[in-house]
Amino acid sequence: VFEVVLGRSIVRSTVLDSPCVDFIELHPEWFGSVLDCVYDDKGRPMKSFETPGITPLLIPPLNFAMVMPGIYRSGYPNSKNHTFLQTLKLETIVYLCPEEYTSENMQFCADNEVRIVNIGINGNKEPFVDIPEGAIVEALEVILDRRNHPLLIHCNKGKHRTGCLVGCLRKVQRWSLTSIFDEYRRFAGTKVRVLDQQFIELFQLSRLRCSRQHLPSWI
Repeated sequence: VFEVVLGRSIVRSTVLDSPCVDFIELHPEWFGSVLDCVYDDKGRPMKSFETPGITPLLIPPLNFAMVMPGIYRSGYPNSKNHTFLQTLKLETIVYLCPEEYTSENMQFCADNEVRIVNIGINGNKEPFVDIPEGAIVEALEVILDRRNHPLLIHCNKGKHRTGCLVGCLRKVQRWSLTSIFDEYRRFAGTKVRVLDQQFIELFQLSRLRCSRQHLPSWI
């Protein structure tokens, strides 16, 4: 499977091998002057094509949204999201998975002087794995320091670990639990986890140690 980006739409096709890509390269005029790039099924560019005068397509990561001014959330970004992420002028990425960051994202952060804060958290799955409260405290203290903004929070799908962290941030903002859970469910979809919501409800704000001097204006 590969993707061809044409203007503002993405055309997906199923192919057996690379000759189809070579065919596109030989006949770019058949695909219009806005042909940007061909991606494989992992989101990695296979071939780039010259497009003078055409603005690169901006593709946000899965489940991308603004949490508050200067704070964003998403699923795991890949290389086709990098042009979009550049527009955010990120200072910090809070990465919530225990796995090592991909080399493509590491290079992106190095090229754009983005600091990576890796707080590895396993998913809150029943019955034996719980999100450690200390990890959420650590992540919140990074988020609540405006010197780290603009900032992106992400895990794998942008649903559960990110949802728990954002839910606890909403407690800091004094949102009602009803509103917090509504937001959590909106991103979790059909994958709502009762343990996640229980974690948010029981999270103790008294553990946070933040400098008032550097708190964002929306706290």
